[in-house]
Amino acid sequence: MDAFFVSVELRSRPELRGRPVIVGFPGERSVVLSASYEARAYGVKSAMPMAVAVRMCPQALIIEPRHGLYYEVSSQLMSLFGTITDLVEPLSVDEAFLDVSGAVRRLGPPAEIGALIRRRVSSELGITASVGIAVNKFVAKIASTRCKPNGLMVIEPEQTVSYLHTLPVGALWGVGEKTAQVLARMGIRTVADVAATPASSLKRSLGAAGEHIHRLAWGIDSRPVTPVREEKSIGAEETFSTDTVDDALLHRELLRLAHRTASRLRSSGMVARAVSLKLRYSDFSTVTRTRTVSTPIDSAQLVYEVALQLLAGLGARPMSVRLVGVRVEQLESKSQAALQLSLDRRDDNWRAAEEALDEVTRRFGSRSVLPARLLDARSTPRRESGPAEGGQAGT
Repeated sequence: MDAFFVSVELRSRPELRGRPVIVGFPGERSVVLSASYEARAYGVKSAMPMAVAVRMCPQALIIEPRHGLYYEVSSQLMSLFGTITDLVEPLSVDEAFLDVSGAVRRLGPPAEIGALIRRRVSSELGITASVGIAVNKFVAKIASTRCKPNGLMVIEPEQTVSYLHTLPVGALWGVGEKTAQVLARMGIRTVADVAATPASSLKRSLGAAGEHIHRLAWGIDSRPVTPVREEKSIGAEETFSTDTVDDALLHRELLRLAHRTASRLRSSGMVARAVSLKLRYSDFSTVTRTRTVSTPIDSAQLVYEVALQLLAGLGARPMSVRLVGVRVEQLESKSQAALQLSLDRRDDNWRAAEEALDEVTRRFGSRSVLPARLLDARSTPRRESGPAEGGQAGT
């Protein structure tokens, strides 16, 4: 998808189209989760510190993220892909590989299928997609990147090598900044240079990665499109703008993270049998604790209560806390799990209230209705630590 989080937000705020827009929390430790192409023209990028982005583009409008909504649209997107082919491999929350070889007889040649996907994404979800079509995953990924935004590129099999050899070396998977520096010292700056270098020489300098990028330079990528199993865990975490020893602040943040996590859990139709707490201290040391629950849950209140128990179980903290996180694990389909009723029905009352909150959030935004205990958290400075656009869902 093109600027996925921003595109989803602009569906309900069309007056902002054409303006520089950033999705993320303001604050020194916040990061950019998504940026419109108008903001990107100023150099703003996903995962960039928000302070840097604001200096680059001071006129940008900052919109706080609605993760529940993004994962709901992501689920709709993956369902749409599933009507095209059964062979769908999600790459991130807004991106997937599709093997359409079995759909050609039904839907036409790959270019027509790509055009169909783009039309349906636009008409059914109100956002735009860029589609790359090629003989394998690596080249298709390059094509989708090179035709952004809102484009379609077909690289025919016989064009694969000649096209790749026009690209800079950084286009190869596995070639980051450090690898590019090593290659530059060898006089290698393009994919064509990599292809012309003996694999043995690349292996001496880069180890096994040398053979890998040499194969990619010749368009060789034999990995099949492999449908991915359902998420094994769902979670959220935050880094405080100032390290804290305040128990009340930690409790409020745990409640907020529990609501974000449980909302995603319900939107995915899953329940959890375990809850995990994560704390990172000011010296960057990290501890995690996990507890299995007696019955599967999808209520934020129940997730919160277990997280509080785990926090209390840590005892006196040795230093201030930099980051706190909540994660639910051992997921299973809600339709297959027996959600037992509590004796006083409080669990079901919480669940019903939270499902109503989900609907309000979908319609009016994440800050329309909040639990009373979170009202003070509106002004709590924090760094958004959830997955940026293109980050792996469920990680």
